[in-house]
Amino acid sequence: MNHHPHAPHGSTANHPAEPALAALRARLNTSLAPSARVWLDQALDEAADHPGTHGPISVWELRIAEAGRRCGPEHADAARVLLLHAARADPDALARVYRQGTAAERRAVLHALPHLVPGPDALPLVEDALRTNDTRLVAAALGPYAARHLDAHTWRHAVLKCLFTGVPVDVVADLAPRAHADAELARMLGDYARERTAADRPVPEDLHRVLALTEPTAAPAGPCGTSRTSGKES
Repeated sequence: MNHHPHAPHGSTANHPAEPALAALRARLNTSLAPSARVWLDQALDEAADHPGTHGPISVWELRIAEAGRRCGPEHADAARVLLLHAARADPDALARVYRQGTAAERRAVLHALPHLVPGPDALPLVEDALRTNDTRLVAAALGPYAARHLDAHTWRHAVLKCLFTGVPVDVVADLAPRAHADAELARMLGDYARERTAADRPVPEDLHRVLALTEPTAAPAGPCGTSRTSGKES
C-alpha cells in the first residue's frame, strides 16, 4: 500500500481518514471479489498519484467509468465516491464528471459532494439533479451537502418533489431539523394535500410525516400535564 504525500492528513488512498469513507472502504473490502479488490486498490493508488487532468480526460475519470463493470452495479457508487476522494476532485472536476457521466456516475458525484466540497460551489449540480425526473438522482441530491447548503425555498420544493415522485423522505438529510417550525413548508404541504383530496387521489403517507415535523415544539408539560408556560390556573 502506498502513502501519498498529497492525500489528506492521516489517510491513504486505500484507507481514508474520514469515518464515512473508511466505512465505505471496509464494506467494499468484505463485499468485492478478490479481482475487484485488486482493481480498486490499484485504481485508488493511481488516482492519488495522478489526480490532475492529463489530456482530454484524466486516468481516474476512466476508472470512474469502469467501476460498474469492475465492481458490479451494487458496489459502483461506493467505488466511485472513493475514487473521486482519492483524486481530490475539485468542483470543476466534479462538474466535468457529472456533465459527461452516465446517470450512475452523476449519482456518485452527488454522493461525494459532502466529502469534497466544503462550501456551496457545487450547488448547481444539486439543483440540476433536482430538476430531473430520475428519482435516484433526486434522492442522491438530497444528502448532507444539500442539507448544509440548499436555500430554504429550493429545499422546500425538493421535499415536495419527493412527495410528487414517490422518493421516500427518509433520504432527505437533516429533514427533521430543517422542517422544524417551518410554517411555509407546512402551508405548501397543506395545499398539496388539499389538491390531492379534491382530485380524489390519496395523500402520500410521507406528507403527514413531514407535516408533523413542521410543528413547533410543544411547551414541556408540568405536573399533571399542565403547561409550564402558564402562570395561572384556568
